[in-house]
Amino acid sequence: MCLGVCCCCAALRPRYKRLVDNIFPEDPKDGLVKADMEKLTFYAVSAPEKLDRIGAYLAERLSRDVVRHRYGYVLIAMEALDQLLMACHSQSIKPFVESFLHMVAKLLESGEPKLQVLGTNSFVKFANIEEDTPSYHRRYDFFVSRFSAMCHSCDQDPEVQTEIRIAGIRGIQGVVRKTVNDELRATIWEPQHMDKIVPSLLFNMQKIEDIDRTGPQSSPTGGVKEENPSVLAENCFRELLGRATYGNMNNAVRPVFAHLDHHKLWDPNEFAVSCFKIIMYSIQAQYSHHVIQEILGHLDVRKRDSPRVRAGIIQVLLEAVAIAAKGSIGPTVLEVFNTLLKHLRISVDLELGDRRSSAGSATLSTSSKESDERIVQNAIIQTIGFFGSNLPDYQRSEIMMFIMSKVPVLGTTSQILDPSHLGDLGTRRIQIMLLRSLLMVTSGYKATTISNALPAPFLDPLLSPSLMEDSELRQLVLEILHNLIDRHDNRAKLRGIRIIPDVSDLKIKRDKISRQDVSFMKKHGQQLYRHIYLGCKEEDNVQKNFELLFTSLALTTIELANEEVVIDLIRLAIALQDIAIINEDNLPMFNRCGVMALVAAYLNFLSQMIAVPAFCQHVSKVIETRSVEASYFLPETIFKDKCDLPKSLEKDETDLFFLTNKIAESLGGSGYSVERLSVPYVPQVTDEDRLSRRKSIVDTVSLQVDILPGNNTEDKVDNTEEITFEALKKAIDNNGLEEQEKEKRRLVIEKFQKAPFEEIAAQCETKANLLHDRLAQILELTIRPPPSPSGTMTITAGHAHYHSVPVYEMKFPDLCVY
Repeated sequence: MCLGVCCCCAALRPRYKRLVDNIFPEDPKDGLVKADMEKLTFYAVSAPEKLDRIGAYLAERLSRDVVRHRYGYVLIAMEALDQLLMACHSQSIKPFVESFLHMVAKLLESGEPKLQVLGTNSFVKFANIEEDTPSYHRRYDFFVSRFSAMCHSCDQDPEVQTEIRIAGIRGIQGVVRKTVNDELRATIWEPQHMDKIVPSLLFNMQKIEDIDRTGPQSSPTGGVKEENPSVLAENCFRELLGRATYGNMNNAVRPVFAHLDHHKLWDPNEFAVSCFKIIMYSIQAQYSHHVIQEILGHLDVRKRDSPRVRAGIIQVLLEAVAIAAKGSIGPTVLEVFNTLLKHLRISVDLELGDRRSSAGSATLSTSSKESDERIVQNAIIQTIGFFGSNLPDYQRSEIMMFIMSKVPVLGTTSQILDPSHLGDLGTRRIQIMLLRSLLMVTSGYKATTISNALPAPFLDPLLSPSLMEDSELRQLVLEILHNLIDRHDNRAKLRGIRIIPDVSDLKIKRDKISRQDVSFMKKHGQQLYRHIYLGCKEEDNVQKNFELLFTSLALTTIELANEEVVIDLIRLAIALQDIAIINEDNLPMFNRCGVMALVAAYLNFLSQMIAVPAFCQHVSKVIETRSVEASYFLPETIFKDKCDLPKSLEKDETDLFFLTNKIAESLGGSGYSVERLSVPYVPQVTDEDRLSRRKSIVDTVSLQVDILPGNNTEDKVDNTEEITFEALKKAIDNNGLEEQEKEKRRLVIEKFQKAPFEEIAAQCETKANLLHDRLAQILELTIRPPPSPSGTMTITAGHAHYHSVPVYEMKFPDLCVY
């Protein structure tokens, strides 16, 4: 009777429950009953409206088995769920999925590692199923949190720990695949989810990297690639970034910075560099500038951190820029350079601040800080140079102008880097850093015309006297000029100052001088000559300075010299020779001999380039005479480590000097216009010379302007003779005065006929400027504004001061008082 009642009750149960119960064997070790599972699958496919009830009943049984620790039946239930999911693809599957996800959540919440892995595997299978229509109400917040926690598993058993971490990474990968493809369900990209997913992946990537750094460990699984959490985490990270779009790119990148900051991974920064390489190669190329902007923003946030941290961030930026520069980098070009230059200024300020604070007490910590700041500065320069050298020419020219506008130069007012706040040492450091950056940007730059490479707004500050106050500054300026002038890669052939026996062996490449280059030399040639002339007069010149000056003259000859420019270069060489002979600037003997050697090396090169036999013969004769009688006038001797210098230079030894009249004779016979050779070279004067703190050349030029051709030092001695009766008698003699006036007029007319227009304009401009300054002083003394109660402004040492006058002390005109 009792058995019949049980059978009756079983028969009264719903069919779906009976089918579900039949798939479970009496002994869980026997596994899923396949025949009954096929019946259940056929029933679910035939009656899809029953799927939700089947799922609910399976969930009920699974929950009961989990609580009772009957894990065999749990495995059978999950296997049945997986098969039902794979078999059913209808609209009614959505309620069934809710039951399925509820069961997976139950397994993930359990403390049994096997169940967690089982739930993860089921979720991954579900994630690979493509649903016909998305379910917008479904959320995966719990799974993101749980899988992220599994990625940080710290189980005592290493094998179990690795297994759980791998399951967590696969679960995150499943969540990503299930959600990122649907544009309307973008909750996965919200910051609260990215702040869990990204650090979990980076944590596993970092852990394995730490293990690899300390040494390989034996793996019981034989080191299978699929069982490596690092490989899985990296693949998932790449997949996540590859699916990121314009709107959610920043949310995926910012947690990377937080992770690197929290774990102090900027110093050393190997892991940070590898992370951002993965990011830059995984994202779409048009979104690269987003990552660069984020790195720049983080650099601003960490600008007060230790130098090594900032250097690590800048190195990461370098790697990102190196990848982004090959494709599209968007509108961030100037932003990158502006931010880097700003941090270069900050680094110099910090370095100088540490030096001032430790003045008088040389400590080890201070020196280490300074060296660390140098690391930051070198990293910035390297980044600027690499980025600039990978830009197209039209953008590179803009960057060159941009960097040059930041260089502190005397006389410029629109400078972000104000020299008055830096001091002399700070200004010099900024100038060197920026010029080194500019040198790297100009490397490999090939302009069609020299006017495109050296426009006036760029050339004027580059050749400024403010950038000649230091030997290293002058070297950087000349190297920048070489990068821009050398359009046929001849500089390597001219390296080192020497007497070249046969220039044809160098196989120098050159083209015919274009009309644009001829126009450039007419406008700006005097600036180049002036820079070389003044550079030779500096006392702190070393061998490298003379080598670069020689290369500058040689490259100018190759790239920009027509017949007129050749004459100007010869006049410049003779003027340099006069610097060493007359020695008005009291240069050391090494400098004087170095200048003589420079002139010899250059005229030897020039004579062979223009191939005038008589000119070559004169130059060769002088060089041979020097090699016998005064080898210290040749570069091979003077620039040796130990060279015996002469005590004085005799002006009468004309065999050792290059003579203007013989050069004029040799060139005149070959059709050159040599009239201007008789006019001595005078450097062009700029307004900055009057403002510069250096020794001004205005006085020197004003004296040289009045020196006539053919005058020598004996005339200067006659001007200082003692006043006697005979001298007074000669002064009264009108005939002598008339002859002197005629001679002066003749020489002035000859000067205006033969001298180049640029020199005449420069001399007239100098006199006009001097006259204008004198008139301004006179007007300032004679015309003063009436006193004002609000005060008058006076400028002292560049700073404005206001002096107020009380009303009762003011003197008013009589007509204003009643």
